[in-house]
Amino acid sequence: MRYFFHIAYQGQHYNGWQKQPGILSVQDVLEKALLQIFKTTIPIIGCGRTDAHVHASQFFFHADIEQGYDFDLLYRLNKALPQNIAIFDIIKMEGLPHARFDAVQRQYDYFIHTYKDPFLSTQSSFYLEEQLDLQQMKAAVNLLPEYKDYRAFCTQPDKYEHTICNVMDAGLFVNAKGDRIRFHIASNRFLSKMIRILMGKILKVGKGDLSVDEFENLLITLETPKLLEPAHPTGLYLSKVTYPYLNLPPRTEFLNAMQGIDWLSV
Repeated sequence: MRYFFHIAYQGQHYNGWQKQPGILSVQDVLEKALLQIFKTTIPIIGCGRTDAHVHASQFFFHADIEQGYDFDLLYRLNKALPQNIAIFDIIKMEGLPHARFDAVQRQYDYFIHTYKDPFLSTQSSFYLEEQLDLQQMKAAVNLLPEYKDYRAFCTQPDKYEHTICNVMDAGLFVNAKGDRIRFHIASNRFLSKMIRILMGKILKVGKGDLSVDEFENLLITLETPKLLEPAHPTGLYLSKVTYPYLNLPPRTEFLNAMQGIDWLSV
């Protein structure tokens, strides 16, 4: 029987979602928890691969659990897992839906604060930039849904069959004081470090080191810059994953509070 697991995690202590030899990953921790409970190896497949130290306020993975159980698996898993990984829902699925390949949209939010705050240091990216030109940054962000090929914003474009991404929405928001910024983007897929590279270039636009025309030229020519300079991983959240048959609201209170700031569209 196939199950979908609706989860969230803080990523700062993990080297990403994907299990790899010799490193701590979210997938590895979850599989060890399932092994502890069921006494047998249960492989899991995630809805994507977040980078090292990136958070997920909504994430799904699927697992095939053949043996029956008569206990509260949700309770047992949450008790076995560390505080920075939470299971919200376990959903029995019909047939063999796929957590990664069936997703039709993924949304990310990237949070920045421009003043030093120790309580935001692991949840939002700190950039001491008091004079960012938000209007120019917004102009760059507005270009994103107009283009489909993101080859210029990928660390390893040749490893993909193609670099087409259907960016459905992109926006830039700021709080009333102007010292908290949120970049939001939604697409059917994302390339390796694509969002952090985009954010890095958008920050350069805000600092005046890159013009909006030069930013757009990357989308037109598809030439990978010599220096990609991805933004910090801290502050990036996979915040929503949508399936044709499953569309759950995120459950995390912290991100809801972050999003619940009186964000103003730039």
